[in-house]
Amino acid sequence: MNKALTNSIEIAIPFQRTLNRLRGIFRYGVINTIKLMAMLRRNKNTPPQHYLAVCAMAKNEGPYFEEWIEWHRKIGVEKFYIYDNESSDNTKEILAPYIESGLVEYVFWTGRKQQFAIYEDCLNRHRLDAHWIAIIDLDEFIIPKTDKTIPEFLKRFEKFAAVELNWLIYGSGGAQKKEPGGVMERFKHHSVPNHVLNRYVKTIVNPRRVVIFISSHKAATISGRTADSHGKVARKNFKYREPQQDVIRINHYIVKSYEEFLEKCARGRAVSIKEIDPAYFNSRDLNDIKEE
Repeated sequence: MNKALTNSIEIAIPFQRTLNRLRGIFRYGVINTIKLMAMLRRNKNTPPQHYLAVCAMAKNEGPYFEEWIEWHRKIGVEKFYIYDNESSDNTKEILAPYIESGLVEYVFWTGRKQQFAIYEDCLNRHRLDAHWIAIIDLDEFIIPKTDKTIPEFLKRFEKFAAVELNWLIYGSGGAQKKEPGGVMERFKHHSVPNHVLNRYVKTIVNPRRVVIFISSHKAATISGRTADSHGKVARKNFKYREPQQDVIRINHYIVKSYEEFLEKCARGRAVSIKEIDPAYFNSRDLNDIKEE
């Protein structure tokens, strides 16, 4: 959507939920939104095949898939919608047994700056297939703290359209080189919980109640409200709320080792054609607390 129009709407409409809904409708298109709502009404009694699915885009992250999939499968994810954005590594080979078993639905997707297009495609394809879809990246691991599984947590949020989960950023722990072992095993140092970057969220959505993602962090609802992880209506933008990590959180291994960070730089950004500035490493290599 045109930036000037977005700014005008933000000035005219200070209410976050209304603003996000309008941004979503403008981005998705008014006619498309009307057609979507009609389709959802026609299929309101169609039961979803899965309670919880994950949608993720990836590029040249093959070595990280097994740990990431197995972790989330263990805590209740039933289906993975994986969009491969022109990988040239062994991603397809690593995913092959998961694709064959039906756990992973694989899409090869071309082009740069494709994150929003991919999220829109995922929602459009799977609105009726899953009750909840979590939109996360390969360096993000959902960690339930008071529940055994993510579905157990989500059962308390059935009246909401979306749930926002805060980050807890993990640093390199001083690691320069990529070593053997899983990400969760290798990186144990994280930021202080109330660090400003931990205000950022990722969202689990009911795809029948959202129209589109308006950022990589936030969805626009067409019915219902968005909740924080404590079950309260998220009335403020996440940037103005204190992080919540006591019920559920997302461990964000944002830099890993310095060698892996340079590989991340080479892959490029998902939402921009600008390269990642190496100074990004220093600002996010947060190692304040070592977990036991």
